[in-house]
Amino acid sequence: MPAPRKYPDELRERAVREVRTTGRPVAHVARDLGIHKEALRQWVRQAEADTGERDDRLTTAERDELKQLGKENAELKRANEILKAASVFFAQEIDRPRTRPSK
Repeated sequence: MPAPRKYPDELRERAVREVRTTGRPVAHVARDLGIHKEALRQWVRQAEADTGERDDRLTTAERDELKQLGKENAELKRANEILKAASVFFAQEIDRPRTRPSK
């Protein structure tokens, strides 16, 4: 479960919008809204990546897709390990000599 967000989404959107539309420095907007300036700087960079203005970082959609693919990959690796263990078990069963029951 992800950690709870410190700032609500509405505040993030408002802060990013204010920086981008007014051209005011990030530090001034952050101080006015009571946000840490580096947090706001990261939000602005991410918004720029999402709109295609930056190509040095992943968009939010790409980041979400990468996270999902990582989860799927981990699940497939776990399933593969289970199948490997099962195949070893059944191979041992086949190789084991069978004894006939006594009459």
